[in-house]
Amino acid sequence: MFTDRFLRDRRGVRLETAERARLEEAIEEVRVVEARKRLVRAGDVLSESTLLVEGFLCRYIDDRRGLRQLMAVHVPGDFVDLHGFPLKTLDHDVATLTAATVAIVPHTALQQIEREAPDLARKLWYATLLDAAIHRAWLFRLGRLDSIGRVAHFLCETNARLVLAGLSDGRRFAFGLTQYDLAEICGLTNVHVNRVIRALREERLCLFRSSLVEILDPRRLAERGQFDPTYLYIDDSAAGALAAKD
Repeated sequence: MFTDRFLRDRRGVRLETAERARLEEAIEEVRVVEARKRLVRAGDVLSESTLLVEGFLCRYIDDRRGLRQLMAVHVPGDFVDLHGFPLKTLDHDVATLTAATVAIVPHTALQQIEREAPDLARKLWYATLLDAAIHRAWLFRLGRLDSIGRVAHFLCETNARLVLAGLSDGRRFAFGLTQYDLAEICGLTNVHVNRVIRALREERLCLFRSSLVEILDPRRLAERGQFDPTYLYIDDSAAGALAAKD
């Protein structure tokens, strides 16, 4: 199933078998997209939304000099631009960071779900609210944490989200992003990120190499990044399993 990771193990929401089947039926097309390809351009009128099945996507804004600030990173199971359904246009671009597989859901299908399956529509709304919670955490990270804290927080968040997707064992996960991507995520220069990665390694907190992240001390890394996963709304049973991996 293309939707099996969507809203998996989230607190206060559970997709029934029939609801997941309804979402599967709403998928019009599945596309495989190369890395570093733009999927949505800011200002374009949208008629479909994108569910990420495999790979990493991002939302970003370029400044007047062409420098990019990543506003969000999406992992498998995320409904990346569901907010484009009511808004019709986005104020930012959406692109692949790695090679990705995406499922396309037309807005006409979402309109039908809205009319005929209000409980499922509410759960789709839940997904957009979850995106907003993650965005607030990103604002906190950029506004209040130092450079090491920013990278530590992002890696802890990504690890938790990938655990829910079944793509991390709690300590190791494949990570196709580059140091340049980390710099654009954390508001740092590439040189600064290189120093941060070295500091995390020397403090025996985390290793970042060859597209693989290995968290050596999850508890200390979370403390260094002031990471509290409450905003991810993880179900208690899944949160307990995640804590047990520390």
